Amino acid sequence: MLQLILFNVFNGLIIGAFYVLLALGLSMILNLSNVINFAHGNFLALGGYLAYVLIPYVGFWPSLLIAPLLTAAIGFIIERTMVRRVYGRDPVYSLLLTFGLAFMIEDACRYIWGVNGLPLTTPSSISQPLSSTFFFITAYRLFMVAIVIVVVAGLFAFLRYSRMGMRIRAGVLDLDTVSALGVNVKLLRSLNFAVGIFLAGLAGVLAGGQIGLNPNMGDSLLLPSFIAIIVGGFGSLTGTLAGGLLIGVTSAITAVFYPSAQQAVVYALMILVLLVRPQGLLGEEGLVI
Repeated sequence: MLQLILFNVFNGLIIGAFYVLLALGLSMILNLSNVINFAHGNFLALGGYLAYVLIPYVGFWPSLLIAPLLTAAIGFIIERTMVRRVYGRDPVYSLLLTFGLAFMIEDACRYIWGVNGLPLTTPSSISQPLSSTFFFITAYRLFMVAIVIVVVAGLFAFLRYSRMGMRIRAGVLDLDTVSALGVNVKLLRSLNFAVGIFLAGLAGVLAGGQIGLNPNMGDSLLLPSFIAIIVGGFGSLTGTLAGGLLIGVTSAITAVFYPSAQQAVVYALMILVLLVRPQGLLGEEGLVI
């Protein structure tokens, strides 16, 4: 029983790490641009497929960086040509736009790479279990956790100490004042959108190495990522981080004792948090870090 619990908790941490990367990207876009990006999970899949194309030419390690950067570049172009046209309008416009983008990206992946799943090759040196007792702990899984920790720490440092990061944080508080001070708000939004998409693309590469690739692989991760933002609190990236990990581990532990409630417990957790603390665990209007 102990091994089963450890197995599920570890799996929960892995899934929670994916939730964290997706939810942080979603939260950054939502906080600055007030756009709920329903295509975020499809950018995750796109990042995985780009890595699949790159690996035969440059190998896994360079692809881990190049594929998310290419995904971010695509996101940057989409924001400049489409998404920015709905800023300041009724939120339903951004919902419909990103919902349509989700279908377009998914169908493009289906057309280019087929409807069947594809394996994303990872180096054999990190694919083996570290011990026969804890067979579920592989070097690749530990590597994924380490990458997520490094990326999240880097994101928080970027937002706190870099000039662009401070402008993003200020823009969340008062975008009009930031614009009045001479900051190019249009470019700031575009770069912020690209950073959010980069996180989705990175999650796609890591997830592809773990569960393989398929055109709708991000769908099952997208809704829990939205819930992670709600549980953690709108406007708080720290809360989003806590919410993603909490949802992943809670769902995994529930699967040990009551598997049929594995999905329901995520929504129950959200309802409980909102009843006790409507603004979320760490939510506070305008708070970025």
